[in-house]
Amino acid sequence: MSTATPRTIVLVGHGMVGQRFLEALAEHGVAGRDRVVVLCEEPRPAYDRVQLTSYFAGRTPEELSLSDAEFLDKYGIELHLGDPAETIDRERGVVTARSGLTVAYDTLVLATGSYPFVPPVPGKDAAGCFVYRTIEDLLAIEEYAKNATTGAVVGGGLLGLEAAGALKGLGLSTHIVEFAPRLMPVQVDEGGGAALHRTITGMGLTVHTGTGTQEIVTGEDGSVTAMRLSDGSELATDMVVFSAGVRPRDQLARDCGLAVGERGGITVDERCRTADPKVFAIGECALAADGRVYGLVAPGYEMAQVAAAAIADQENGNGFTGADMSTKLKLLGVDVASFGDAHGTAEGSLDVVYADSRSGTYKKLVVGAGGELLGGVLVGDAESYGMLRPLTGSVPPISPEQLVLPAGAGAPVALGPTALPDEAVICSCHNVTKGAIRGAVTEHSCTSVPEVKKCTKAGTGCGSCVKVLGQLVTAELEAGGVEVDKGLCGCFAQTRQELYEIVLALRLTSYRELLDAHGRAEARGGDGCEICKPTIGSIIASLAPTLGADGYVLDGEQAALQDTNDHFLANLQKNGSYSIVPRIPGGEITPEKLIVIGEVARDFGLYTKITGGQRIDMFGARVEQLPLIWAKLVDAGFESGHAYGKSLRTVKSCVGSTWCRYGVQDSVRMAIDLELRYRGLRSPHKLKSAVSGCARECAEAQSKDFGVIATSNGWNLYVGGNGGATPRHADLLAQDLDDDGLIRLIDRFLMFYIRTADRLERTSTWLERIEGGLDHVRDVVVEDSLGICADLEALMTAHVSGYRDEWASTLDDPERLARFVSFVNAPEVPDPTVRFVPERNQIKPELPLLNLTTRPLEGTATR
Repeated sequence: MSTATPRTIVLVGHGMVGQRFLEALAEHGVAGRDRVVVLCEEPRPAYDRVQLTSYFAGRTPEELSLSDAEFLDKYGIELHLGDPAETIDRERGVVTARSGLTVAYDTLVLATGSYPFVPPVPGKDAAGCFVYRTIEDLLAIEEYAKNATTGAVVGGGLLGLEAAGALKGLGLSTHIVEFAPRLMPVQVDEGGGAALHRTITGMGLTVHTGTGTQEIVTGEDGSVTAMRLSDGSELATDMVVFSAGVRPRDQLARDCGLAVGERGGITVDERCRTADPKVFAIGECALAADGRVYGLVAPGYEMAQVAAAAIADQENGNGFTGADMSTKLKLLGVDVASFGDAHGTAEGSLDVVYADSRSGTYKKLVVGAGGELLGGVLVGDAESYGMLRPLTGSVPPISPEQLVLPAGAGAPVALGPTALPDEAVICSCHNVTKGAIRGAVTEHSCTSVPEVKKCTKAGTGCGSCVKVLGQLVTAELEAGGVEVDKGLCGCFAQTRQELYEIVLALRLTSYRELLDAHGRAEARGGDGCEICKPTIGSIIASLAPTLGADGYVLDGEQAALQDTNDHFLANLQKNGSYSIVPRIPGGEITPEKLIVIGEVARDFGLYTKITGGQRIDMFGARVEQLPLIWAKLVDAGFESGHAYGKSLRTVKSCVGSTWCRYGVQDSVRMAIDLELRYRGLRSPHKLKSAVSGCARECAEAQSKDFGVIATSNGWNLYVGGNGGATPRHADLLAQDLDDDGLIRLIDRFLMFYIRTADRLERTSTWLERIEGGLDHVRDVVVEDSLGICADLEALMTAHVSGYRDEWASTLDDPERLARFVSFVNAPEVPDPTVRFVPERNQIKPELPLLNLTTRPLEGTATR
């Protein structure tokens, strides 16, 4: 080191980049030897701002934290929260904080980040106007939204869509106003923007593109009442969230005479050093040597590492000359990714495009004249991002067409991560290559993904590379002759498929018996874990009729094995209430049953929703109300729709030949037959199905786990589809089947899937993973190549004959009904000490939400 005298290093700002800088100082041996002082403006230590919106999904600020007291204490780092730097005296080398604290520094690092840009429109400071940047911003938005019904977001970029998702999640009717002609104009092209627009509007949000905000209109009390737009229209709204971009926070640098760029940003060299050799700038506040301000966390992390190395006098390391601007996010539940030259600006570049407006999928690859992959845009299905981004700049081993086509739509070759070159960057957040990951296994003896993460930091940033990381680690271990533990969990060395066979062969009906006889030695006699308990519970439930056991999932030991929703035979909602979803096979319902649903919803104050699966969901019931509600529904002929379980959900249908002039088969009858046959079938993942009465495909059968399309000669059967977060077209398994042949093949397909799939593995993923894929499945269930079809059919026959509606069984048994109380130590219904406080709901303001703050009674347990 250049000096043996301890220095004082002052870090201004403690965001994600600031925390990474502290970690880098520790890695270089500086923290713990030199004095490190951090001046932080926010009232809390560094947290994961990339995952900020997950706060509205239930993550606490503590769970978002990136720093802890143990780390700070270990290295003697002095963290001053809520006390930002206000002035810098470079001549004296002193920083003064808001509290009056002065710190003399030898080295000063500015990591002040950026601030939200708020357009200079009249009314922008009115009550009800917010920005979307910090946890405190989110807390303020959450509080204000309690008395609002409509919200508007100014900006349709990354943060704008996240903010819109937050407002929607808070129950507000939400608008997005974007000045550009499309959403996310920086990341996606016109086609990607159109796909994103269709998907988002389909979620119930209103999008206004190509228009700006001219004025925020306020009422007599000074709060927001509307927005006036540049196209002359006026948008009624109760609150406005500005998310129109960010600007570098460089005012401290300006005030002390440091150079800044024409459009902002503290000017630094390749070592992240300013013109003053004692002062560094990193992250969003810095104007890098290549003339850019980087607004992503990955470049900020790289700058933090470069600055720390320079401060540690390691001048021979790499400097910061630019960074990968690739991004992959899930916005409003929609996967969006862009990488490389996404807009095709390179001369002579060509586009390879796949678009499916029905599923909201758009994929574009930009290819150079020599066949090299230059970049791309992915909307709706970004599963291949982890493979495509590392290939950027190279000629892929397969054609671009095969890279964009979805599985089941003509893509004959699956490209795995082992095909990537060692120099391919797998983790862009921490610039970790495939070679470094392989080295962690071969040179540093890492034998698991957590160990590789700790060794290389790969996968500890945004997390988009974790799947590829796991595949690489497994492949490297297997290549080295290491036996990879593929057991279900720490309790069982067997896979789910092997455990299924054990339960079936030995006719076991007890999880305890299975664990003690076949669990790992260290797990026997224990209580199991959250992975194996619901998995074994599902296996036993699916085999119960065959094993001669009661299939009721809440009797005896089975109750302790179930996931949260199965405990009360209802879906737990975000506000602590539960949903009621009666089965409506084929969407066919009588006026009398409609009246009963209406009466139940009215009498219990439930919010009702007609779903895409052709049934009516009701939301807002308390635990002790569930039996009362279901008593009315069962009495009217309804039964459980199993919306809470890993089982068949619905069999959607069009109106078919009965009503439609194009219909060639009775799709409604077939949908009803299939739903009644497979109702309650427990499986590794939920199952969805559909029946279309003709090739016009109005029921969207090819996006389902099993789908049926009518032909003039019978039925075509498709399998392995998925219309969810990772869309996949279903594959044609067999065609022109009669009714009996169709049902026989579906029986075999479902039972083969249940028998061989991994836990929580949907049919789409299973079909791609299973060796031999569709051809193997066809050989097994159509040609009976393994000679097991009779067994598969017998299993399904046992399920059909043994099915009993769970809610009807519950209502007939007082012991089973006893579990439906708010608190086990207060079985009165309802508990008189609990007050249910009505709160705002966007559609039904009187919807009661659970408030678990109770008045404690002497001698009772805390609730």
